[in-house]
Amino acid sequence: MKSKPRFTKFKSTETAGKDRKWYVVDAKDRVLGRLASQIASVLRGKTTAAFSPHIDNGHFVVVINAEKIALTGKKMSQKLYRQHSGYVGGLKEETAERVLARKPENVIRLAVKGMLPKGPLGKQQITKLKIYAGEVHPHSAQKPEAVTW
Repeated sequence: MKSKPRFTKFKSTETAGKDRKWYVVDAKDRVLGRLASQIASVLRGKTTAAFSPHIDNGHFVVVINAEKIALTGKKMSQKLYRQHSGYVGGLKEETAERVLARKPENVIRLAVKGMLPKGPLGKQQITKLKIYAGEVHPHSAQKPEAVTW
């Protein structure tokens, strides 16, 4: 005689990846850390009822006006972004001001990436983040909803 299975299949795995929405966020005059934490929450899927920490069921987020992001205090001149090549003396440092002038998308991407889980799941979730320096973005066909957090 077969025994009944103790656990049934999780409902969260059945709904993963369905009904993904697209959101547009205007970063003009928004504080970097506060905006990044809200974006990370949407990318992880924490705003949905079917949230499960091991499944990617988040939404897509399009960020516009990345060049006009705000940093509080003296972070514009004191915050450093570091890269190391792995060789002796291979450390490169740049201030947030220079990174914003050179490639403003990187400032938001690095802030959000640090708030996502590390490993394959976080890498999959960060691909749903689209960042643009100006107001124009090529995702109008997806009919993204404007968000004001």
